[in-house]
Amino acid sequence: MAETLVTAAALGAVVWATARRAAAREARAEADFPPTGQILQIAGRAVHVHQEGQGPDLVLIHGASGNTREFTMGLVARLAPQFRVTVFDRPGLGWSADLGAEGVDPAAQARHLRAAAAQLGLRNPLILGHSYGGAVALAWALQEDVAGLLLLSGVAMPWQGGLGAWYRITAHPLGRTLIVPMVTAFATRRQTETTIASIFAPQDIQPGYIARAGVALTLRRKVLAANARQVNGLLHFVRQMAPDYPRLTLPVEIVHGDSDTIVPHHIHAVPLAQVLPAAQLTLLPGIGHMPHQTRPEAVIDAVHRLAARAGLRLD
Repeated sequence: MAETLVTAAALGAVVWATARRAAAREARAEADFPPTGQILQIAGRAVHVHQEGQGPDLVLIHGASGNTREFTMGLVARLAPQFRVTVFDRPGLGWSADLGAEGVDPAAQARHLRAAAAQLGLRNPLILGHSYGGAVALAWALQEDVAGLLLLSGVAMPWQGGLGAWYRITAHPLGRTLIVPMVTAFATRRQTETTIASIFAPQDIQPGYIARAGVALTLRRKVLAANARQVNGLLHFVRQMAPDYPRLTLPVEIVHGDSDTIVPHHIHAVPLAQVLPAAQLTLLPGIGHMPHQTRPEAVIDAVHRLAARAGLRLD
């Protein structure tokens, strides 16, 4: 009995110390990376939105583990002279509130962001979705008419196989409860750099990326848990959406690196281009999962092609 009590007390102390360290790191992350835009209230939940520029509306939707800084550290400034660029934190990530169980569905995320876009007065926008954001962009286009769609290393089609050890562990609520606080509390800079390097590969991490991208915001407990739920649930919803893709007759640009190992082009970009009536596919030789960081010119060119195909006039 005494040994059991001692063990329970020791475990309780570890849990308490972990939670305290995690909370301190979260507070530091939020102080270091505050919202860059405004916080809207949509159905009682916060949506963080960063907006710059004037011209036709262009919406940027980031991928898994991301936030608005993925685009605001460079791409937005280059697009803002000709577009009104609106960047959202997807639900549960960055500074946007989670949607709970509903938020696992990219279609629910799209509806939520559409409501935020309506509050901002966006009209018939171009939509760019990166990685997981590609599924949200496709869901948005399936729900309402938009001027055009740009899938950037986008998740679009069903796939075979798993998602790696992290997502296997966090697929279960117990795994999230036990592991997520430890990652928040104890993840080292080297571990973070290794993970990000695998996402950028075969390119190197862009200089200054980690310092500016708000990576620490992603390591907060609530964000890690929300991201894990979303990614683990994505395949089910992609399977549901895919049969509806052929009815998307709007202009579509698909830009994908042919060395992307995170979202392989032969599984997503190539089959998607074959089923979309008005898709144009651009494969970037030797480029990995982050073209907006490593080949921004190719992304900007694709945005301009899309605007021209949509008949938008740029100043």
